[in-house]
Amino acid sequence: MKTFFKTILLFYVAVLLPMVIAAAELKYDIALRDSILANVTGASVSRNRVSILRYGAKGDGVTDCRSAFEKAMKEAEKKGGIQITVPAGVYFMDGPLSLKSNVCIDLEEGAVLKFTPDPKKYPVVDTSWEGTYLHNYSPFIYGYGLHDVAIVGKGTIDGNAMATFATWKPKQKPAQMRSRDMNHSGMQISERMFGEGDWLRPHLIQFYDCRNITLEGVRIINSPFWCVHLLRSENVICRSLRYDAKLVNNDGIDPESSRNILIEDIYFDNGDDNIAIKSGRDNDGWSADSPSENIVIRNCHFKGLHAVVIGSEMSGGVRNVFIEDCDYAGYCKRGIYIKTNPDRGGYVKNLYVRNCRFDEVEDLFYVTSKYAGEGLDNDHFSEIENIYVNGLNCNRALQAALVLQGTKQKPISNVFFDSIYVGDAEIGVSFSNTENVSVGECHIGGMVDVPTQVTSKDNLFNR
Repeated sequence: MKTFFKTILLFYVAVLLPMVIAAAELKYDIALRDSILANVTGASVSRNRVSILRYGAKGDGVTDCRSAFEKAMKEAEKKGGIQITVPAGVYFMDGPLSLKSNVCIDLEEGAVLKFTPDPKKYPVVDTSWEGTYLHNYSPFIYGYGLHDVAIVGKGTIDGNAMATFATWKPKQKPAQMRSRDMNHSGMQISERMFGEGDWLRPHLIQFYDCRNITLEGVRIINSPFWCVHLLRSENVICRSLRYDAKLVNNDGIDPESSRNILIEDIYFDNGDDNIAIKSGRDNDGWSADSPSENIVIRNCHFKGLHAVVIGSEMSGGVRNVFIEDCDYAGYCKRGIYIKTNPDRGGYVKNLYVRNCRFDEVEDLFYVTSKYAGEGLDNDHFSEIENIYVNGLNCNRALQAALVLQGTKQKPISNVFFDSIYVGDAEIGVSFSNTENVSVGECHIGGMVDVPTQVTSKDNLFNR
């Protein structure tokens, strides 16, 4: 018997104790967060201010103002930079706005950029769709290979996509699956052509291979698909944006294979994910080897489907993400949601969550390596590790408070929970295929006070 207990003790000391210590020693890495913030400056803006009216634009909601913006862009190239002011009025755009470097568009209060809903006005360009690189309809505001670009002000960007693009989702499946087949087969991107008849909706705003970007203050409505797509871009500030984007798949901000990003003071109200961090789908993600990394999300107000999502197109990996001091403006289906499956591979490492509060959710904190039950016969298991959560609250979780679903091949590892408060939950904790999980102060379904004293009613002999 002594030998048995000695063996158990040695196993605890050699195996279990280091695992417990590893999770307990995971700290909120302030130094890493501050080093990220030090590298995020956004766009350098020219002092040369010119009104868009000078180039022939009219804010009457009828006149096509696209040529006026094109003239302003050419002047920016000549002068090495320009700040275009857009006074109050409705400026109709009969096609996409193709940006240039060293341009700042200042949409003043009352100014609206309103885009045509006619698909024929959007040419096919180099872009991506749900994590697969291809050629498709141009985003309504498109920046490719640029630097130092800003869109600021209190005005509105109106995708005006209700009557056309917003109706396309039921027709997209054949092209969607064809794009994934091209991805898996490694077809050359130049041969992946989509457009008329394929029903793949374009993004509202996309920055592709860009650096030094600022989006600040503007209101975003009626997007054809994802609202702001940051693709292979770096040094980006998204600040004080306001959303009323409830059409189909109107994600708020999608950083994909991008780095050094600050997202702060945003008021979300979206018909899909508020923030969805991605890094490419399957073969395109693995071959590009371009993770999304160094992202700070703070002081945001969530409302929509899910607040912050990582995945499911995250095959290139996601690391160093901070979510802090955020709250709710309304219902969210899930608060923090990490989703991947054995089709994806990749990794999620170094996720830090601190001081975030929700009202009613379906699930508060949900991490799954079995998203949609797909890929379970595949072998691209994702690595999910180093998750720190300190200060996460909600009034009610209709389904579950804390969920960790790893796989036997790659368990979720090194997770730390503390200061978790959930008023009511159908399921408090559901952990499967995990390693090194530490739980500190945690109250789900209320907080238990001091135990009651024994009374005569508790006496078994009186029953």
